[in-house]
Amino acid sequence: MHGNIIPTMKKLQKVIVVAGPTASGKSDFAVQLALKNNGEIISADSRQIYKGLDIGTGKITKKEMRSVNHHMLDIINLGDSFSVAEYRKRATSILEDILARGKTPIICGGTGQYIDSLIFNTSIPEVAPDKKLREKLEKKTTEALYKLLLSKDSRRAKEIDKHNRVRLIRALEIVESLGKVPRQNKPKLKYDVEMYLMSPTREILRERIIKRLDIRLKSKMIDEVKNLITHLGPSSVDMRKFGLEYVTISKFLEGKLSKERMKEELTNKINQYAKRQVTWNKKYVKMATPVPVE
Repeated sequence: MHGNIIPTMKKLQKVIVVAGPTASGKSDFAVQLALKNNGEIISADSRQIYKGLDIGTGKITKKEMRSVNHHMLDIINLGDSFSVAEYRKRATSILEDILARGKTPIICGGTGQYIDSLIFNTSIPEVAPDKKLREKLEKKTTEALYKLLLSKDSRRAKEIDKHNRVRLIRALEIVESLGKVPRQNKPKLKYDVEMYLMSPTREILRERIIKRLDIRLKSKMIDEVKNLITHLGPSSVDMRKFGLEYVTISKFLEGKLSKERMKEELTNKINQYAKRQVTWNKKYVKMATPVPVE
């Protein structure tokens, strides 16, 4: 007579995550971890997926990679759209392949939704991009987009970053298709997550943002924006899709801002963006090891 069979829990596989605000040193720290843990890095950055956005997005260079394999960089063209669902599908396939080869996946980036899509077992609406709707919504201000979402799905509006145009447009796209953005269940981790959270003080972060901006402006970031406008044409691209650096430098190139005012505006906006990232990252505090930044 057989005794009762007690099911055993499947051991979760180890995945490392490096999160933190912009300019906090995530990329360098992730490379150090990869070298110590036989790892490969999966980028979780919603702008570094684009080909040609290098200096403005702070994309890691070949030299800085130190021969560590990096994934999910330069994977789509500038005119293409890319959803969180698409990111999760492609990045999960890469992550599982890294694990199958006996190596350690290291997710690194500042886009919280990308990180969450990989480590938590949550559902993401499979709604295809609606080009006509997006073109219509792109004509609206960010404030108008938020008010529109508030009128159509107040619950989602209260949860979303109301300054993030990409997220607002995507939410409205889902609302148009499904009536509302589906409520998420309490997320459960899919892996044994070892998380590191870069933790600079406000003062240190501001100093790093200013220093990094100076380096990027000297590294032909303005030329990168010029090339972007030349490639896509000023009438065919809305720089807001690519982030605040590209928007602000475009204003300078159009003569709407002086160079000094451009730099000042960039510094302030990047700091505001970093604060929003810090707010998002509070959800990780209990599960993460803080990494002091100097």
